[in-house]
Amino acid sequence: MKTIEIIYEDKNVLVINKPSGLLVHEEKQGSAEETVVSWFIQKYPDAKGVGEPQFDMQGNLIERSGVVHRLDKGTSGVLILAKNQPAYEHLKAQFHDRLAHKEYHAIVYGYFKAIKGRIEAPIGRSKSDPRKRSAFKTAIGTLRDAVTDWELITQNAHFAHVRLLPKTGRTHQLRAHLTSIVHPIVGDWLYASKEQSESTQEVPRILLHAYALTIALPEGEEKKFSTELPSEFTDFITKKINKKETP
Repeated sequence: MKTIEIIYEDKNVLVINKPSGLLVHEEKQGSAEETVVSWFIQKYPDAKGVGEPQFDMQGNLIERSGVVHRLDKGTSGVLILAKNQPAYEHLKAQFHDRLAHKEYHAIVYGYFKAIKGRIEAPIGRSKSDPRKRSAFKTAIGTLRDAVTDWELITQNAHFAHVRLLPKTGRTHQLRAHLTSIVHPIVGDWLYASKEQSESTQEVPRILLHAYALTIALPEGEEKKFSTELPSEFTDFITKKINKKETP
């Protein structure tokens, strides 16, 4: 099991720094792969069953105790879990009503001509790859409204470090939105082009990190939880971005 850092806990919630490469919950019943949830219910057995039932593609119940929101397997960063059902209901309402504020950091391909912007494009499924979501006009299936604000932190001719402030929480939202403006995330082999992936094949993971979460806890206090950028980010910034070049 990858090391899971506990950022904060009380009787109602647990906030962790999820490592890259670890699933939040199993994708099908009986999977032997370790997950955040398997670690969580081993550490807090009373939390087993907290949440709402969810089923795999075969209709089997999957274990997702405590999960209020999720991060993709490759994404690292702040994740909050509910220890009891009232806490789950409270946190779920915070996310549903868009009262929880999330901040991500990403390293992306390409050069930005502006310092900030908004991506407002509905997300559906990719016509060419069922594993992917799409914010292009060719997207198929149910289209869900999605909004992402972005701010440039630093860049050179080839790569940029950006802050991402999603206003909605769609599956693969940041990955699909950034791809739609021709700035896929470095290390994202699913969305980046073959040429882009080959140019950064030494990068061991997708460079997307859930940097901070601001949310009102069940007892009413609003808190902001944040983490440091992982070493993969700081190394890439030092070696690749801080070598300034003009496009």
